[in-house]
Amino acid sequence: MAKGENIFKRKDGRWEARYIKGYELSGKIKYGFCYGKTYKEAKEKVTKAKAALLSGKPIPASNSRHRFSWFCDEWFESGRNRFKESTCVKYRTILDKHIKPRLGGCFPLGMSDALIEQFANELLFEEELAPKTVKDILVVVRSILDYTAKRFPGTFPTLNINYPKESKKEMRVLSREEQTRFSRFLLDDMDACKFGVLLALLTGIRIGELCALRWENISLKDNTIKICSTMQRLKDMNPDQESKTKIVIGSPKSDTSTRTIPISETAAELCRKMNPQSPAAFVLTGTSHYMEPRTLQYRMERYTEICGLDGVHFHTLRHTFATRCVEVGFEIKSLSEILGHANTTITLDRYVHSSMELKRDNMNKLAAVGL
Repeated sequence: MAKGENIFKRKDGRWEARYIKGYELSGKIKYGFCYGKTYKEAKEKVTKAKAALLSGKPIPASNSRHRFSWFCDEWFESGRNRFKESTCVKYRTILDKHIKPRLGGCFPLGMSDALIEQFANELLFEEELAPKTVKDILVVVRSILDYTAKRFPGTFPTLNINYPKESKKEMRVLSREEQTRFSRFLLDDMDACKFGVLLALLTGIRIGELCALRWENISLKDNTIKICSTMQRLKDMNPDQESKTKIVIGSPKSDTSTRTIPISETAAELCRKMNPQSPAAFVLTGTSHYMEPRTLQYRMERYTEICGLDGVHFHTLRHTFATRCVEVGFEIKSLSEILGHANTTITLDRYVHSSMELKRDNMNKLAAVGL
């Protein structure tokens, strides 16, 4: 047997030639076998078998030994400089926690629709992840597959990914009476934090945007608020750091989230009462020290508990603001830009809720036409 050949004589006297026929999805090698009465016969048969594989376009030599986990890391590194830090953390977590443990050992050319479907079902029913979370993970898988396909021109399988249907949840919105009650509580003995929460209720800004907001971003001359940054607590990807997370103040979540919001005279008057001497002070504290989103959420829980408001989170304020705007006849395009959405569809589908009061008002209008 020549060096490097997988041809040997068996105990029964025959010659056996072994060759790599393919790979299982787990990455395990699948061997093919050829037999002959002589070494020459076995070698001729295995040579023909290998040639048949080549004509059938098997897994090509280039990158054939790399499993899907390798392409996951390649995809991540190729886009790392384009991703925001928060996006890097999100993608890295998805890769390490979900995609690589379940799909990382597969060879890309062995992947199929059934495999992706099984992966999605495991996330939904074994890990019990929300459909929205599973969809986010599958979107990353789709992007990696598109990246990988470029390495195998003409041979990579066309895979269809079915995203789980998201059930539309009815978001909690404060009724007019609840909003009045909550506003009165915030106005009573108002400090910087209560003021910030009330400002969010009057403008619909996000929790991270409020935490990063400084007084220099508020113009009482023009009665506007400029949203140009957001605050997040992110996983620290630096292995040398003892702390697992860190506070990051960066640009908002999208280009449309960077915006200038006109404020009402009521909101402007409140700003004049609270305006500190230092423009660099954070709105939520009135000092150079910030309040992070997690702390604000704790404060919000205490405020709503005192007011007897159930199921109210900080994002409820944003939904409530959008609903009140619709109730007074706000033009949807303007509302979409104030909320920082990419288009009006997002505003209508996710943030506009028709309250019972508005439904009743509209039904009463029918009386004017005798219905």
